[in-house]
Amino acid sequence: MLKQAALIALLGMSASAMAGQWQVKVGASAIAPTADTSILNGAAKVEADDEFAFTPSVEYFFNDNISTELLLAAPISHDVLLDGENAVKIKHLPPTLTVKYNFKNSTGFTPYIGVGGTAFIAWDEKSDLGKVKVKEDFGFAGQVGFNFQPADAKNWGVFADVRYAQLSPEVQIENVPKFDLDIDPVIYTIGYSYKF
Repeated sequence: MLKQAALIALLGMSASAMAGQWQVKVGASAIAPTADTSILNGAAKVEADDEFAFTPSVEYFFNDNISTELLLAAPISHDVLLDGENAVKIKHLPPTLTVKYNFKNSTGFTPYIGVGGTAFIAWDEKSDLGKVKVKEDFGFAGQVGFNFQPADAKNWGVFADVRYAQLSPEVQIENVPKFDLDIDPVIYTIGYSYKF
């Protein structure tokens, strides 16, 4: 009987320890590539255009300060411009995992910074120039932002952050020498958060 009571108490403490450790975030993002690529010995310039995306994420808090966040963005479609004209259309997923430090304080305003990695997983590439293939790519990711939870909001909050992703996927277009498409986007996001 004593063992059963101890087990129930431990399970109860474990459940209470898990409370508040998960957070779901739903946001909208503007994705702004910061780099371009010169091809054909500098005779032409290739760049990805700006896009908007729905960007949900899930976050796990190890304690008040340390968490890890997985960005689960909806598929993003980029037009790749060759000297300002549409040349290639790429759909891709950008799963991004960051480890974050949250500057917890006595207010509802919690700034944070994060570092981690990101991926560029492309599919359904299309081009009027001929056959096209875009390879997967992996790179560094950084993040800075804040979460704000009003005193009377219980679990709800709002957030805003800025991410940087280092991405240069290799592109192969028929009759064009292959090249690395330097995208290196900055992602601006605002949205709602809900903590369990």
